[in-house]
Amino acid sequence: MSEQSCFHCGLTIPKNEVINFDEKKFCCAGCKTVYEIFSLHDLTGYYDFENAPGATPQDITGKYDFLDNEAILSKVLEFQEGNTAIVSLNIPYIHCSSCIWILENLNKIQPGISLSQVNFPEKRVRITFNSDTVSLKTIVYMLSSIGYEPYISLENYETGKNNVDRSLTYKLGVAFFCFGNIMLLSFPEYFEIKEFWLDNYKPFFRILIFILALPSFLYSASGYYVSAYKSIKSGMLNIDIPIALGIIVMFVRSTFDIVMNYGSGFFDSLTGLVFFMLLGKMFQIKTYSFLSFERDFKSYFPIAVTRINSDTSEESIPVYDVLKGNRLLIRNQELIPVDGILISEKAEIDYSFVTGEAVPITKKSGDKVFAGGKHIGKVIEMEVLHSVSQSYLTQLWSNEIFQKKVLQKHKTITDAISRYFTPLLLLIAFAGFGYWIFMDANTAFNVFTAVLIVACPCALALTAPFTFGNILRIMGKQKMYLKNALVIEQLAKVDTIVFDKTGTITTNKKSNIVYEGNPLSEENYILIKNVLRASNHPLSRMLYDFLPDSDRIKINDFQEITGKGIQASAENATIKIGSAAFVGSPVTELSEIEKTGLHIRIDGTYYGKFTFQNKYRDGLEKLFSTLSHEYQIKVLSGDNDGERATLEAILPKNTELIFNQKPEQKLEFIKKLQDEGCNVMMVGDGLNDAGALAQSNVGISISENVNVFSPACDAILDASEFSRLNYFLKLSHKSITIIKMSFVLSLLYNVVGLSFAITGNLLPLVAAIIMPLSTITIVSFVTIMSNYFSNSNLKSL
Repeated sequence: MSEQSCFHCGLTIPKNEVINFDEKKFCCAGCKTVYEIFSLHDLTGYYDFENAPGATPQDITGKYDFLDNEAILSKVLEFQEGNTAIVSLNIPYIHCSSCIWILENLNKIQPGISLSQVNFPEKRVRITFNSDTVSLKTIVYMLSSIGYEPYISLENYETGKNNVDRSLTYKLGVAFFCFGNIMLLSFPEYFEIKEFWLDNYKPFFRILIFILALPSFLYSASGYYVSAYKSIKSGMLNIDIPIALGIIVMFVRSTFDIVMNYGSGFFDSLTGLVFFMLLGKMFQIKTYSFLSFERDFKSYFPIAVTRINSDTSEESIPVYDVLKGNRLLIRNQELIPVDGILISEKAEIDYSFVTGEAVPITKKSGDKVFAGGKHIGKVIEMEVLHSVSQSYLTQLWSNEIFQKKVLQKHKTITDAISRYFTPLLLLIAFAGFGYWIFMDANTAFNVFTAVLIVACPCALALTAPFTFGNILRIMGKQKMYLKNALVIEQLAKVDTIVFDKTGTITTNKKSNIVYEGNPLSEENYILIKNVLRASNHPLSRMLYDFLPDSDRIKINDFQEITGKGIQASAENATIKIGSAAFVGSPVTELSEIEKTGLHIRIDGTYYGKFTFQNKYRDGLEKLFSTLSHEYQIKVLSGDNDGERATLEAILPKNTELIFNQKPEQKLEFIKKLQDEGCNVMMVGDGLNDAGALAQSNVGISISENVNVFSPACDAILDASEFSRLNYFLKLSHKSITIIKMSFVLSLLYNVVGLSFAITGNLLPLVAAIIMPLSTITIVSFVTIMSNYFSNSNLKSL
């Protein structure tokens, strides 16, 4: 039987689990329900834009009850006046045109919604609704029911808006206004049009051009003057010095020409230069600025928590209102927001977010539990020891060693070139002036001006921003989001790659469960499935989800023994599920990896075991094999070495494996490699990797959801693109090649231009016309080459 895909979500449907409805096939009741909802409201056009665009809805019962709290609700809402309310919700699943279409038609699904607008780059939807007709909680549950569950964290609770620096936008706008108008007014001068009104009002137009140039010269270009001044003051010559000097010389010379009635000067080229330079900066900054790389614990913590009052009543309160001594209710899969004492009999806590250890820790009544752990199983109660701001997780996050340090000493490729280009250019300009001043003062000034204009390093300065801007855009479209252009240069220098294990080379979404032993009958599967249904142990829950659906039967004498297993009876049969020792497995020698399994005994007969292994990401073996030819590869994990044998079998022989590493030890390991002269790239996820990500030359966070990732990272890689990591590394190398090629092209142009300028055969006016052409040539060249290398590398995969 060939594999079939779900009409709604596109996932492969397991054999014998196909749900047929309306002549279409679905993988589960959730996907079928979403299709029914869309059909009922005449919204099946959702499937016309993309094939299988949806996501399977998850059960979130009780998760958003805190939205009933008016104090919390007022913080989440963007606007509320009368019965009109507006909210902006972050929806990580938005990924295609179908998503946009359905989210902008929410008013057809939910009465009370009047308008919904999608901001695709930021993955947000802004909803205007009637609060008398529908509540925000209802809207959130409706979105979740169709596979678009919002992500609401403590960060949403913060009041006030971040101040946004728009100075570059204002400068760019002023430069464009000045450039456009001056170009329009300069046309008659270029073509020497003889017309009565133009000839009579030529002085007026020249004064108008001068006035229009002032805002661009004084305001828009001010950043280059400041940068040049600081560069001279620090004794380091950067590329902004000749740029600033060229702008000033062009302004002074143009002003002189107007005053002496020699012509209209070069104000059009001056304002054009400033505009293109600022445009390059804007292009680089805006490429993927919607991703905030500076996260803290508020991005991960729940916005509210359930408090149990003295009269046993329950209420949702803002997490900031949690005080020492409060009693909290923590549901399955909820993050523990504060340190406290467990009151319930026992709990299974997954601390992989903090420690990297994948195996949940069993806590008993009276044990201390720390913030950051995720509770797995039935609801528990705990007593608060510290508030949010005093918890272990907050202190760990705030630790200095986990903050990304800006590499002040790093020199960009542009800085390296300008170190030689700047003094050489100044030397040529002054030498030409010195030579001609004794023969012809006018020619001397023409030579000096022409040299600075024709060799003005705008093409050099634009090469890197436009190249990196294109690479940022290309990588972003392929779900590799870089923090800034500096990361591309750092990627090209990497020689050592360190991978975290849990959640990085393994996926948190699923485990690989394999059965080994005598065949199980359908009746046996029914017995096992129903016994597991009553257990809250993580392995029991994973196996329960793995086994096919079956009929419900009554379970008798159920007993779960902590650390051992389950014993129960049903249908006149006795079932034991658990460890080898508990079940009485005939296997006497067990490796560490084999211990992570559930053994089965039914009516005294041992059948076999279900072995649990981490599911490694698709393409891992091929990726490591390819990377090992050019890089040192190391796996650094906070997990135990239970899967050492598996990793050694699938990874290259020279891969170093280090286990049982705490967050501080990971950081020290990276630091040690750097002390040995290595340029290290750390690939990880979770807070336990934050120190290593911060210390590394390049820190890449692997994320199933790009809106939730580790702090101090330089880049975010969507987990689905993990196998293409080598492609992104190669592309970073190609970007440096493009810049070097562009530098050579620009320098050749400068050699030709300077040879004419220094001999006095190049008028400043001609130089000013040629200069924008060189800029356009360079920008076009880097754009074409960026796309070429991107596509050629993609085809070679």
